[in-house]
Amino acid sequence: MKFAHPELLACTICPQNCGANRYLGTGFCGAGADLRVNSCQLHHGEEPVLSGRGGSGTIFLSHCNLRCVFCQNHQISHRGWGNTTSEAECSQMMLRLEEAGAHNINLVSPTQFTPQLAASIRLARAAGLSIPIVWNSNAYEHPETLKTLAGLVDIFLPDFKYAHGAYSRKYSQARNYPAIALAALLEMLAQVGFLQVSPAGLAAHGVLVRHLVLPNRISGTREVLYALHENFGPGIPISLMSQYYPAAEAHSHPELARGLSPQEYAEALELALSLGFELIYTQELAPSADWTPVFAPGITAGNAPITHFHGRKHNAQQA
Repeated sequence: MKFAHPELLACTICPQNCGANRYLGTGFCGAGADLRVNSCQLHHGEEPVLSGRGGSGTIFLSHCNLRCVFCQNHQISHRGWGNTTSEAECSQMMLRLEEAGAHNINLVSPTQFTPQLAASIRLARAAGLSIPIVWNSNAYEHPETLKTLAGLVDIFLPDFKYAHGAYSRKYSQARNYPAIALAALLEMLAQVGFLQVSPAGLAAHGVLVRHLVLPNRISGTREVLYALHENFGPGIPISLMSQYYPAAEAHSHPELARGLSPQEYAEALELALSLGFELIYTQELAPSADWTPVFAPGITAGNAPITHFHGRKHNAQQA
């Protein structure tokens, strides 16, 4: 029997290395061999270079290769809300988002579906898709897997989540996260370099690193910023995100059971500025679920309604 993606027969696509036969069951991530999509939206709350005026054409994938206890998208990442979607149907979603005015195709939590999405992107490109592809991931990725995206992904949007492996394992079931994320970033930068912006003010290609600041310094923001600066220099664009609020199982962890304080976010921004990062995106501080999309159990595959989501506003600070 021939399989479209033989790498799924004993899956080691991501650093969980679970070895599951995803044609017979599911992996650590909860995903089988078929794509699952929850929704597609014109997202107006991403960084300005992504949202522009028309919005970022966001496709929310089901499942995730992490198990963050505070995940704000837990309905789709943990519970797997979404519908089975063929690669051809996914490519049609991309084309419909472009027709609706999207500036890019923003694939959210894509890692567990890397081979299927690579095939979808090729189909969409062959059918005329011309806007950039954004790989919006948690950076818990094998460089070898990322290499299969060379020439397909224009913009990498990784979230460098933790500086300390003890916390990444405790809160996200991610062993050795910091070293893995740094290796993934090196591969992303090798493919597309630092973020480049078009004359129209829109992201064209490159890497923009996000960091979600967690309360009580659990994300190790200070160490994350030092690591980014030491490994890549002040030219690497960063997005300091303040949007944390207790979601999913966060209330079971007292240290995560509140939003950020103004002082915690101010400390993060002050350090980023003092280190001389040349481009920093910031968010207003207002911890609330109002800034998270409302997810439904699933879509009608291949005919998903394109909705609009107006999220939290970002601002850019340039050195």
